[in-house]
Amino acid sequence: MRQPESLQRSRGLAVAAKADRKPTRIDRLALWFSKGSTIDGLWVGTFESEPHPALRRVEEALKLIKRHDTLGYTRVTRDLDRIWVNLLPSAQAHYDRSLNACVLDERYVLGDTMTLEKIASTLIHEATHARLEGWGITYLEARRVPIEAICLRRELSFLNKLPDTEALRDEIARTLEWCVAGEDDYFSDVSFRARDEDGQIETLRHLNAPDWIIRWMTRLIGRRRKRASVSQGS
Repeated sequence: MRQPESLQRSRGLAVAAKADRKPTRIDRLALWFSKGSTIDGLWVGTFESEPHPALRRVEEALKLIKRHDTLGYTRVTRDLDRIWVNLLPSAQAHYDRSLNACVLDERYVLGDTMTLEKIASTLIHEATHARLEGWGITYLEARRVPIEAICLRRELSFLNKLPDTEALRDEIARTLEWCVAGEDDYFSDVSFRARDEDGQIETLRHLNAPDWIIRWMTRLIGRRRKRASVSQGS
């Protein structure tokens, strides 16, 4: 079965993390410089520059959830500590266990075709990851397919309560079908690392980093992959 376009664009799925991971110094520093507010006990903030358009969209998406799905909204505000708009090399959104946060890439939130319904659906998805983690169901490689299936079904359940979401429901349903079929290694550790490395280059370009930095990072990643390939072959 062909991989859904939504996954080819690395749409809003959790990023692998070690179970004992703690917040990095960079994350703590970025949070310190982020602007945010508390909404029903949930910190919602952004590392983007003013006037924070992505943050405004996230706040509107939360209002949409609250208006149409009281239980879903309660779970989002209870199971997550933070919703944080930042730049993500590895995905368009993910659940960060170390921060108990749904982290959203600002490019994803501000996309030309992005809708509040899609942002809200992503929040439901990542909050479900947080809920499962709270039950002790960690995001280990062998568990990822059934975990993602649960999160996608929660998205569908939420979207069924919203009007005019047929196209988005079809997209999620196709992704769920592909996920359950399990015919791809998309959720393997190797695939996660490859997407993260490729995303680092794209993020540097987005930030208009000097060409020499991009070339240096490209060579560094190439050497890292070569060593990994040799190690696997030995």
